[in-house]
Amino acid sequence: MLNLDKLIIQFDKGLRTLFAPAQTLRPLPGDDLPEADLSPEEKQLAARLMRINHSGEICAQALYQGQALTARDPEAKEALEQAAWEEVEHLHWTENRVKDLGGRLSFLDPLWYINSLALGAVAGALGDKWNLGFLAETERQVCKHLDGHLSRLPAQDMKSRAIVEQMRDDEAKHATTAVDFGGAELPLPVKLAMKATAKVMTGTVYWV
Repeated sequence: MLNLDKLIIQFDKGLRTLFAPAQTLRPLPGDDLPEADLSPEEKQLAARLMRINHSGEICAQALYQGQALTARDPEAKEALEQAAWEEVEHLHWTENRVKDLGGRLSFLDPLWYINSLALGAVAGALGDKWNLGFLAETERQVCKHLDGHLSRLPAQDMKSRAIVEQMRDDEAKHATTAVDFGGAELPLPVKLAMKATAKVMTGTVYWV
C-alpha cells in the first residue's frame, strides 16, 4: 500500500524532473570534443532530435517513479531506482545539448510526465514480472529509437552523437537488468501499442 511519505517524495521528484536542472555524476559524453561547424539546417535538426531525446527521458523518469511506487520486490525496486538515476543523467546531458545547439525544450513535457507516471504505476501494480517486462520492452524500443537518431544526426556532430551513443548503451543495460530480475515477455499487441504511442510522442515533440 502506498503511504503519504512515498507520495510526497515522488511528487518532489516530479517537480525537480520538470522544473529543476538535472544533475550528473558522470562526465558529459563528448564534452572534450570540438563543436562541429553545422549549417543552420543541421543545427536545427540536431536540436530537434535532442529535444525528442530529452522528452523521452522525462517519460523515462516518470515511468520509473511510477513503477518504483508499486514494485513489490526490494531488489526489483532497487534496480528501478538505479536505472532512474542514470535517466536523470540523460536528462542533464540532453538538456545541455539542446541549449548548446540553440534549441528549446518541449512545451508538452508536463503532459508526457503525467501520462508516463500513470502508466508506470499501472505496470507496477500488475506485478513485478510484468513491471520489469514493461521496462525491458521500453528500453529495447528506446535503443532502436536512438539508433535511428544516430542515422539522422549530422555525421560531424560528434558531441550529440557521443551523448546518444552513451544513452543507448545505458538503455541496453537497463533492458538486460530487467530481464535478469525476472521481466516477462510482453504480448505482441502491447508492444505494438507502446510503439504507436512513442511514435505519436516523438512526432509531436519534433515540432512542439
